Amino acid sequence: MTGILMISVEGMYLDATTCERLRHPAIGGVILFSRNFESPEQLTQLVVQIKTIKTPALLVAVDQEGGRVQRFRQGFTAVPAMRAIGSAFDQEPAAGCAAAHAAGQVIAAELRRYGIDISFAPVLDLYNEQGAIGDRAFHSDPWVVRRLGHSLAKGMAEAGMTAVAKHFPGHGQVVEDPHLGLPVDSRSLSQIRECDLVPYRDLDCILFGGIMTCHVTFSAVAPLPASCSPYWVQEELRGALGYRGAIFSDDLLMVGASAAGTPSQRVIRALDAGSDMVLACNDDAAVDQILKTLGALKPEVKKTQRLARLAATATTARATEINWAKAIKRLEQLTN
Repeated sequence: MTGILMISVEGMYLDATTCERLRHPAIGGVILFSRNFESPEQLTQLVVQIKTIKTPALLVAVDQEGGRVQRFRQGFTAVPAMRAIGSAFDQEPAAGCAAAHAAGQVIAAELRRYGIDISFAPVLDLYNEQGAIGDRAFHSDPWVVRRLGHSLAKGMAEAGMTAVAKHFPGHGQVVEDPHLGLPVDSRSLSQIRECDLVPYRDLDCILFGGIMTCHVTFSAVAPLPASCSPYWVQEELRGALGYRGAIFSDDLLMVGASAAGTPSQRVIRALDAGSDMVLACNDDAAVDQILKTLGALKPEVKKTQRLARLAATATTARATEINWAKAIKRLEQLTN
């Protein structure tokens, strides 16, 4: 069975201690960062190392959104910030959608070459010039975000990768960065539903195989950060929105998640809230304590089935079918 914890690793290759940690039954995935990347050749070897640790193979993920959040650069296409695609949409909607589609194709096809299963993208937050998300967001209009997000997800699907949208229910309106502080959004539920939740309506769980929750506390709605809130995960995402794909929490070792308790308490709360897989990154000591708390916890069969659908297979690696020249030209027009 696939474990329920996704963690980060140090360096460009796995040492013996890391390999032993990854063998723990609660570990189900690894998220890679820029520190794990030196070259395409090295990345190939690292992913093979990770994938051969145990069976079923660990999921391998990365934040390869484009713009300032693109972990792999050498040997990879420079993908523009999503806000640039939103601006292109303002000038010509068809061109903006085509650019989003091309971005999805390129991101997914390049990652699939190396056996990477997941890019946590697209960002479906609403653009706010003062917000922490900033130019990672497509647009301030939720209907435009919805349209461009679907275009990008369709491009990813054509290259054999399902999208994992973020940051539910919406991170765009807060200034506080959850890496550094405790973001709070005081808007009413009706305001959030009318704006931030629009991009999440009627999501196809094949096209959008996963959704990542955020650490924003919506103080007028629920007392805990959304990632640890049964209300947001069960009542809104699973209930009102009817989403049936995999649910990930954002990194629970961020400061923004500390409102939900100790690292171990955050993990338990996020799982109890309904997450299928939770992230815990950049602190091996905290991860080891979490693993002691979890013990040999086995996830529900439904959770493992949802996560298993995200794994790369030979039949989903279709990079050769992409019209590379056309896709890259569209992106270069936005980055040059």
